[in-house]
Amino acid sequence: MSRLNRFCPPRGWAGLLLVAVCWPLNWTIPGIRTSWLFFPLWLGYILVVDALVWVRVGNSLWSHSRKSFIQLFCFSAPIWWLFELINLRTANWQYLGRELFSPLEFNLLSTIAFSTVIPAVFETAELIQTFRWMHFRGPRVAATRRLFVVLFVAGLIMLISLLTWPKIFYPFTWISLVLIFEPINYWTGRPHFLKKLSDGDWHIVLSLASGALICGFFWEMWNYYSFPKWVYHTPGTEFLHIFEMPLLGYGGYIPFALELYALKNFFWPTGPRLLSELSTASVQPERHECR
Repeated sequence: MSRLNRFCPPRGWAGLLLVAVCWPLNWTIPGIRTSWLFFPLWLGYILVVDALVWVRVGNSLWSHSRKSFIQLFCFSAPIWWLFELINLRTANWQYLGRELFSPLEFNLLSTIAFSTVIPAVFETAELIQTFRWMHFRGPRVAATRRLFVVLFVAGLIMLISLLTWPKIFYPFTWISLVLIFEPINYWTGRPHFLKKLSDGDWHIVLSLASGALICGFFWEMWNYYSFPKWVYHTPGTEFLHIFEMPLLGYGGYIPFALELYALKNFFWPTGPRLLSELSTASVQPERHECR
C-alpha cells in the first residue's frame, strides 16, 4: 500500500460537485432529465468513493491505473446488457419514458448509463475493505473439484429454469451466472473468490455484497423521482417497497455483486483487481477525512 494521505484529491471534490448539481436537477427539472443526468451523477459518486479509498489507504482503482479505471466503464456496459437480455424473457423491470426516444437513442443513452454499474460496485467494495472490521477469518469452504461441478450443474439448471418458467424462477437471474462462471474461472485458471473462502478469507465476498447493497440503495433512491425511470414486476414479492424496489428484491444485490466479479474475471481476468487482491498486507487506515 502507498502512504496514507490527509487531504482529498481533486477528483473527490469534482465528484462532490457533480453529485451536488446533478442530484437536485435529476429530481426537480421537468422533462427527460435523467437521460442526461444519470451518468454524471453516478460518475460523481464513483469519483467521491475512489477519493475516499485513496485518502484512507493511499491507493485506489484510479491511482493504481487510470487506463484500467476508464476501461472498467467500457467493460461494464456490455455486462449489464447481458442482464437486459435476460430481462427480455423475465420482464422483471420496465423503463417508463422509453417511448419518448427512438430505439437507437434509448439504447445509446442506456449504454452510457450502464457503464457506471461495475465501477460503482467495485469502488464501494474497495471502500468497505478499508475498514478494519471487514478483515476477519471465517469458516473455510472446501473448494473441491466436486463442489465446482455441483455449482456448475446447479447454475445451468437455474438458468434453464428461469428461461423456461420466468414468472416462477426469475430470482435465479441473480444467482445462476455466478454458479456457472465461478467454476469456469477455476477450471481455466482465472481468479475466483472461492479460492479465498477455502482459506477462511471472507472479506472479498462480504465487501462485494455490501458494496452492491449500498449501490442498490442509491440506485433505487435516485431512481424514485427520476424520469425516465424503472419500475419492477416481481410476482410474489410486490410488498413492503423501499422506493420502487420490493424489500425482498434487495437480497438480489448480494449474489449480483458476485456475478459481476465472476464475469469480470472470466471476460477480463487481467482487469482491475480489488485492493485486497493487490496486496496481502492488512489495511491499516488512518482516520482522516476529506477537507
